[in-house]
Amino acid sequence: MELIDGNEIASAVIEELSGRVAKFGNDKPCVAFVRVGEDPASVSYVNKKQKTAAKIGIESRLLVFPESISQEELLENVDQLNDDPEVHGILVQAPLPEHVDDRVIFNNVSPAKDVDGFNAANLGKLCQEDETAFASCTPAGIVELIKRKGIETEGKQVVVLGRSLIVGKPAGMLLLRKGNPGNATVTYYHSRTPD
Repeated sequence: MELIDGNEIASAVIEELSGRVAKFGNDKPCVAFVRVGEDPASVSYVNKKQKTAAKIGIESRLLVFPESISQEELLENVDQLNDDPEVHGILVQAPLPEHVDDRVIFNNVSPAKDVDGFNAANLGKLCQEDETAFASCTPAGIVELIKRKGIETEGKQVVVLGRSLIVGKPAGMLLLRKGNPGNATVTYYHSRTPD
């Protein structure tokens, strides 16, 4: 088994994307990060995402709301971002508070701005192998690592641990699709899989 240096590949991807974004000149893309509450892991993830966006040359906005925000208020704020022509991508950081239905929020993000790939429209496009679909970041990163390391998945048995809409299901769909990486036989193991 080979250990993959993800940091080396991430640096290469950042460099490549920086070059592509630089070609936009003053018309740089802008991503809005939406965070609810002060969960330490969420704060850390969003900070890292913002720093990476800055390295690439992507502008970002951070909207932080109290954990007590109502679902309706959060939807209104997402709608404002959907309607803002200067915002090109929206990432709503999970987890959301228990009183907020994350599926309602994710499905309210415009599919064209849903760069996390959580909207049902993007998940459906992913299932249909539509190249215009945004895929969740972690599964997309997994596929990028596989591509860059030249790992052949065609005809291989692949095990995906977990079945979440954020990682497990999209990872499996990406590895099932036609092409390379892809054409794998995917088996899911999850919390209800017997030992």
